[in-house]
Amino acid sequence: MYGERLAKWDRAMEWPLTITALVFFAAYALEILARLTGSFEILAEGIIWAAWAVFVVDYATRLVITKHRWRWFYRHLLDLAIVLLPMLRPLRLMRFLAIIAIIQRGAGGILRGRVILFTIGSTILIIVIAGLAVFDAERDVGNIKTFGNAVWWAFVTITTVGYGDFYPVTPTGRAVAIGLMIGGITLIGVITATLASWIVERVSDETSKSAATEDQVERLRDEVAELKRMITDLSGAR
Repeated sequence: MYGERLAKWDRAMEWPLTITALVFFAAYALEILARLTGSFEILAEGIIWAAWAVFVVDYATRLVITKHRWRWFYRHLLDLAIVLLPMLRPLRLMRFLAIIAIIQRGAGGILRGRVILFTIGSTILIIVIAGLAVFDAERDVGNIKTFGNAVWWAFVTITTVGYGDFYPVTPTGRAVAIGLMIGGITLIGVITATLASWIVERVSDETSKSAATEDQVERLRDEVAELKRMITDLSGAR
């Protein structure tokens, strides 16, 4: 839809973007879990912003080389928000969204067609990243005091169970919770649709096999009838 140049660029950037996002994720996680200070914090921040520069270059390049530029632009507003919002203000919540979006774009192309594998991998990644984001927001003010608590909370939230033993109290934590609730409903829909598609495919295969078998039986009947006719003709000729 947007031209061969953009398609080639997207294919070429699948692995680089995925690796960059993973490096970004590692620096983000280390900064939160280790509570880095001093030169280590500066180094982690430098890695994060360097990775962000890669995302900015990728977005700008796609915008320049795409055909139907305005159509591409308004259909990729989330990409623009991911690039611009953290530059206006380095919100950790925006980092959380960026990691998910960039890894999904890169790994999504690599795992295209492997729906179940991609769904499981994305779910685990979202749980871990959401746990990091809510732990960072809540550990000093809420009842989510450890990363383990945060991962448990993210797991029960995305599965829509919600025991209520841990809960966010800050605006950032609640924003993550809203995203996980929506993501949980979407996840259930994807799993259901995948299972239904698999069942339909199996039934279709069995139906095709059954139809093929019936055709074969019918052809055999015709051949047997033809053989009988030929035998009868030969017997009459004698």
